[in-house]
Parts: sequence; structure tokens; C-alpha cells
Amino acid sequence: MPHLDADRLSLIALGEPATDEERAHLDACDECALELAELEYTVIVGRSTVTVGDLEAPPERVWAGIADELGLGATGMTSTTGGMPTAGGMPTAGEMPTAGEPERAEAAAPVAADEEAPAAAAPARRRRGIRVVFALAASIALIVAVVGTWTLVRETQPVEIAAATLDAFPDHPDASGTAVVVEKADGARQVEVDLDDGEPSDGFREVWLITEDASALVSLGVLEGSTGVFPVPDDIDLSEYVLVDVSQEPADGDPTHSGDSIVRGELGFA
Repeated sequence: MPHLDADRLSLIALGEPATDEERAHLDACDECALELAELEYTVIVGRSTVTVGDLEAPPERVWAGIADELGLGATGMTSTTGGMPTAGGMPTAGEMPTAGEPERAEAAAPVAADEEAPAAAAPARRRRGIRVVFALAASIALIVAVVGTWTLVRETQPVEIAAATLDAFPDHPDASGTAVVVEKADGARQVEVDLDDGEPSDGFREVWLITEDASALVSLGVLEGSTGVFPVPDDIDLSEYVLVDVSQEPADGDPTHSGDSIVRGELGFA
């Protein structure tokens, strides 16, 4: 009975659906079913390491086992640095088999009986399938890591939720400005104000949020220079406090709005 191709078993292990013929063969062939189970376990282990963080270097006996499984010989893996084989510890050009040598060696090896060929070929097919799975799983892990990192970076960037153009009041005809409300990953909101009106000659400038009907207002802080970033109090509903106002305030110790607004604009929500 011809066995399933190692590449097909690798793809099935990675999640590609098997055909009806392949599934019927797996139900009847213990060898292919066992090989598929081993490959599926390899995939599970490979995918489970995507988020484990920094991995510890395995002991030398692991590399020795890999060398023995791949037929590289013990001498090729004796020199290590931090648990990894170094260039000096790898097999030399004479020791390393070339791409065509496995086929030639297999063809030249005598076969005592016809029934021995499948048994001899099974380990080679299994090793080939595992190497294919490792290569494909590594590619998948890399894609997942890149996408995950990009998603994490995107999610941690502040998101703009509203903006306003700040128009000048008659007493400050040359003034202009903008206000942008952003929400950070932790849910905190802040207003970024940019004002162009020159430095005040007396007093200071203060940023406010005001309700649409001007029945309530809250101070966000003093604007020093032309730009500033101000946190929005958690109890402020921006759907009600829709006006951003920058006022000219005298240094008189009065915390209320002076009534001298430089610019004001209504927030538009994204």
C-alpha cells in the first residue's frame, strides 16, 4: 500500500483539510496515522512557544540527540557556545552530506527483502516531514509575531476621538487655533491645544471645556507657550462639554473665567 507523501502529511498537520481518499488511507494505515500524530504534536509545541518570551538554551544532550536523529554524528555537535553549536563544532564539508547523497546512498544500500524497504524508508520520511513542519511552523510563528507586534503597537497608540477648529473672538482678530481630543490605551483622555496669537502681554491663558449652552465649564489648566496637552477629568462627559475655549486671564487670583475669550470651537467627533 503506497503511503501518503510526507509533504501532504505536513500540510495536514498544519491544518489543511485532508481529502476523502487521504482520510480513508489514514484510517487504514497505522504508520501514516502515527506519523501524522507526531507531526501534529510538533505543530502544537511549535505554536505554543510563540508567546513564551525568551527561551533558555537547551543542554548539550539535546543537540546530541538532534545530531543523532539527523545522522550528523556526535563529533559535529561537541563544540558549543551558550548551548548552541558553533561554526567550529559543526560537521566539516566532508562530513556534511550533500543534497543528492541521501538518494544515492539509499539506492546503493542493499535490501535484504522487499518488506524491509518500507521500514527503512519510514524514519527518513518522518524526519523529512518533521523538518517541513518545523520550517512551515517557524514561518507561521514569524508571521504571528510580526502581526501581534504590529497590533500591540497600534493598540497602544492614542486614538483621536474628536477635534475642533478654534475661531478668534473680536478682541483677538488675529488669533487662531486647533484642539484635538485623544484617548489612550488605558482609556484616559487628553486635549491637545495649539494656539497662534503671540505671547500675552499681561496675565496668562487658560484652557476650558464648556457646555454647548455655556451653563457649565471646567478649567483644564494654563496654556504655557503655543501648545499644551491637558488631561480630561474622568467625570466629564464630552458629549455635553463640547466647546473648547482659551481665555486671557489676569493675574488677580480669581479662578473663574475672565470673560475674555481668545478663541473657541466646538468639538466634532470621529
